[in-house]
This record gives sequence, C-alpha cells and structure tokens, in this order.
Amino acid sequence: MNRTLLAHAAAATAALSAGASVVATRLAVGEVDPASLAFFRYLIGIAGFLAILPLIRPKQPVPASDIAAIALLGVLFFGLFPWAFNASLQYIPASRGAVGLATIPIQTLIVATLFGRERFTAAKLIGVVLAFAGIALVFGREAFAFSGSDALLGDGLMLLGGLCAAFFSIFSRPVMARHGPLFVTAAAMGFAVIALLPLSLAGDGFGALSKLSDNGWIALLFLGTFGGSVQFSLFNWALRWLPPTNTVLYLTLNPLTAMLLGVALIGESLSVWLVAGLAFVLLAILVASGIVPLRALSRLRTRGAPETR
Repeated sequence: MNRTLLAHAAAATAALSAGASVVATRLAVGEVDPASLAFFRYLIGIAGFLAILPLIRPKQPVPASDIAAIALLGVLFFGLFPWAFNASLQYIPASRGAVGLATIPIQTLIVATLFGRERFTAAKLIGVVLAFAGIALVFGREAFAFSGSDALLGDGLMLLGGLCAAFFSIFSRPVMARHGPLFVTAAAMGFAVIALLPLSLAGDGFGALSKLSDNGWIALLFLGTFGGSVQFSLFNWALRWLPPTNTVLYLTLNPLTAMLLGVALIGESLSVWLVAGLAFVLLAILVASGIVPLRALSRLRTRGAPETR
C-alpha cells in the first residue's frame, strides 16, 4: 500500500483515538489533578515502549544535540501542551476550548512558513480555514456566547498549548527522520514524565492514585496504552511522512469524535451542526492533501451560481 496513504490513515486513527481520550480524560480528571493525570498517562506509555525497546532502539548513537532537541520537544508537546490545555478549561467552557484547539493547523502553517519548513500553498490555506470553520460551526454559538472575566486567560492558555503542538509538529520531523518516530516518541515522552514528576508530587498525585475508582483505573489505563503510546506513535509516524500542516489538520477531528462518541455511548442527540462541521473538516483534509483539487471547488461554486443574461 502507498506509504502516503498509510500516513493519512495513521493520522486519522490517531485523531479518532484522541477523541476517545477526551472522553476518558473526563472520567479520570475528577479523581486526579491534570498534571498527575498526564504524568501517569505517559508513565504507562513509556512502560509500553520499554517492552519493544529492542525493536525501536536507534542503530546509531544519538548525538547530544539531538537528545537536547528531543528533550525540549518532549517537554513542549507532552508536558506544556497538556498542562495548558487542561488549565485553559478551568477558565473557559469546552466548546470555546474546541475552537481554540482548531487554531493548531493555522498556527502550524504560519510557523512552518516563517521558518521555511513548509511551502505555503492556497490549498493548505483553504484547508485550515475550512477546518476552523467546521469547528466554529459546531461549537461557535456556545463558545462565543461566553464572556467571563477569565475568558482571555483561558484563550491565551489554549493558544499557548496549540503553539507547542505546532512547534513539535514542525521541528520533530528531522530527528524522527534520523532516529525513527517510535524512538523519538518514547524518548520525548520520557523527558516529559521527568518534567511532570515535581508537579505530580506537589499535587498529591500518588495519593489520588490509591483512591481511583474502577472507572478511573480503566480510563487511566486506556489513556496510557491506546491513548498514549499507540496514539502518539501513529501521529508521529504520520508526521514523519506528511507535511506538518496536513498532519495536524486531523487534530480538528478530536472534538467532533468526542461528540460522536457521546452520541454512541451516552445517548446524546446528533445535531445537523455536528454533521455539517464534520463535513467541513473532512473537506479541509481532502483539499489540503490535494485529493480534492481547488479547481473542483471552483466548478462547484460555478454550478451553484445563478445564471445571468
């Protein structure tokens, strides 16, 4: 099978898993503080990587400069990003957070263009705009109706988290090309666990762990395994073979997937806004990837325009 097609499938699977991880996080975050939840999640993920360490270990020594880069990227993506995401939701509702999260492709395209890591194209620009429009269509009415005094702080934290994800997506590609996505994911996760340990100790995370309910344990184990090592390995493997903007576009599926799971598992109603938003996001991915060329959109617009005489 074509490697590019496999990379798209990996990114989509990672996004679907991330949507399920949002649901699992909601189950566990009431019992464990956000920093400790991230710490234990990635600690379990590292245990999974250790089981396959002989398979993912680099064939050549990793230079100190690459180790430093992996450490910094790991703290950004597996440490600061989840902390900023969780902290922002203390000040803004989840609907507004979903809109903020949808800015990651926009931030990624801007940063990649500024640093010369990716070629700016009209297709990518239209793709990120369509993806943002899809999320805003679903969550915008609730998100923009919120005007609390802490809204700017919450928005700032969410944008900071998105910027961390953008930098990781762009600057991790060279080290993944040299040492493999699985090794880089495992090492980056390990450095994040070291950084999160003091925060977990300060928040009495180990004490909370002993009081976890059965549902809390199930959620934590899912977050550490399929929602941890598997999910991020798939995302980073896709990032190894796809441009950063194309890969992170799949992240806009996360909140929509969480809502769809709510429909399937909790019995929530399926709204026309959710269906329309999902259609926008899927079209964004197809356009940015070149599967649907821009001229096809132009033909659709021309067909829909009224005739003039």
